Amino acid sequence: MGSALRALLIALLVAIPSLFLADSVSDSAHMAALIALVAAVVTFSEYYSEYPTFLEFRNAPPFNRLRFLGLFFCVLFASLLTASEGRGPGVSMTLLQQWSHRTAMIFDFPFSPVHLMSIAFGDRPGLFDVPAITRMASILFVVTLVTLALFWIHARFIFWPIRKKAFNFWINLPLFDPTSGRDVLFRLKRDAHLNVALGFLLPFVIPALLRLWIGAFDPALLVVPEVLIWVLCAWAFLPLTLMMRGIALFRVAALIEEKRRRAYAQDDELQIA
Repeated sequence: MGSALRALLIALLVAIPSLFLADSVSDSAHMAALIALVAAVVTFSEYYSEYPTFLEFRNAPPFNRLRFLGLFFCVLFASLLTASEGRGPGVSMTLLQQWSHRTAMIFDFPFSPVHLMSIAFGDRPGLFDVPAITRMASILFVVTLVTLALFWIHARFIFWPIRKKAFNFWINLPLFDPTSGRDVLFRLKRDAHLNVALGFLLPFVIPALLRLWIGAFDPALLVVPEVLIWVLCAWAFLPLTLMMRGIALFRVAALIEEKRRRAYAQDDELQIA
C-alpha cells in the first residue's frame, strides 16, 4: 500500500505542470504522462522490494519525504505562478504572486543565485519574461531553504536517523561500500564535504551554464513553459538534495565515531580490570 501511494504521488508530481497549464502542448502532455508512468514504476519497485537498489536513506525518514515535499512545492509553485502570469494584465494578483514579489525584493541582490538566474535570461528580454522568472526563482529558493533548514533541525536535534530504530547501513546507503578503500569514517566525511560544497556552488554555476546555452544554442526550447518550470526546479532541487545528503553523511559519520569511541572505552575498561 505504501509503495503504491508513493508511486501515485511521484506520478502526480511529474504531471503537475501539464495539469495547471491550460495551453499545454499535446506533445508535452504526452511526454509528461510517459515520464510520470516511468517514475511511478521505478518508485513502486524501489519501495516494494525488500532489497535496496539505488535510492539512499530509504528506511531513514524523513529524508526522502522532505526531498519529495521540497520538489513537490517547487513544481507546484512554479506551475501556479506560470499559470497566473498567463492571465494577462488587469487581473488582481494571487497570494502566491504577492509572496513571489516580496521574496524577489529580498533575494534579488547582486551576486545572489536569484540575481544570477535573472541575468542568465536577461540577454533575451523579448523571448523571456525576466521579471517573472526572477520571481519564480526567488520563491523556489525560499522553498529549498525552508526544506534544508527543516532537515538540519531534524538531524541535529531529533536524533535522526536512530530516534525510532537502528540505522541499517546497507539498506540506506546501498551504493556505498564500507569495506573498500580507506577508512569508512574518512570516506563518509570526504563525501559529505564534497556534497555540501557542490550543493553550495550549483546555484551559482547553473545560471552560468544556462547563459552559455542561451548564447550558443537555440533557446526556443526554454520558452516552453513546462521545460522552463523543470529547469528552474532543477536549479533549486539539485543543490538541496546534495546539501541534504552531505548533512546526512555527516550525521552517519558522527554516529560511527561515537560508536567507536564507546567500543574503545569498553576495551580500555576491560584491560584495566
